[in-house]
Amino acid sequence: MKFTSRSAALILLIFANPAQAGSLTNGSWQPSGCGVVPESPTINGGNIDAYNKSIAAINAWQQKSRDYFECLIKEANTDNSIIADHANQAQAKYRDTVEKIGAEADAAKRKLDKE
Repeated sequence: MKFTSRSAALILLIFANPAQAGSLTNGSWQPSGCGVVPESPTINGGNIDAYNKSIAAINAWQQKSRDYFECLIKEANTDNSIIADHANQAQAKYRDTVEKIGAEADAAKRKLDKE
């Protein structure tokens, strides 16, 4: 029963947060729903108007970057949680199997000891 409730919770987590699950390729993880990293602007100090436009571009870039990295962290945390849940479930299943085999071995040994 413990395994079933964990599975149900995991399924709910997956469907409740569709932005989860980045991709891991050759040891490099990338978020899947955050778009691309905003390209940083450059300062144009050629004249006052160009400089002011540069500052406006920096402000816009900062907001886009903040949104991107907040999304990245959210996806990373979700993926980490899913990975940990899967690992914990696999470990619990292994422990249950070891206990079951141990109990079967003990029962067989007790039966043979009686013969």
